[in-house]
Amino acid sequence: MKPTKRNTTLVDAYASLLGNLSADDRAALVSRLSKTGEISTRKKKATFREAFGAFISEKSAEEIIEDIRSSRISNRQNEPL
Repeated sequence: MKPTKRNTTLVDAYASLLGNLSADDRAALVSRLSKTGEISTRKKKATFREAFGAFISEKSAEEIIEDIRSSRISNRQNEPL
């Protein structure tokens, strides 16, 4: 497996900015960042799972098929040989 490429310059810049925080503030920041990662992972999984499921309609299968067939458009033009 290939390791993930990270932007170390950006990470180093943030680390230098946050170096002056107290230990409690850093711990709170780490906690918030961890929760943000968990939330985005859960959202991705939920979005993927929402893509599956049954089609819900009050129409019968025959009515749906008829709607699909009647909405088809053919602009095929036969040229004389």
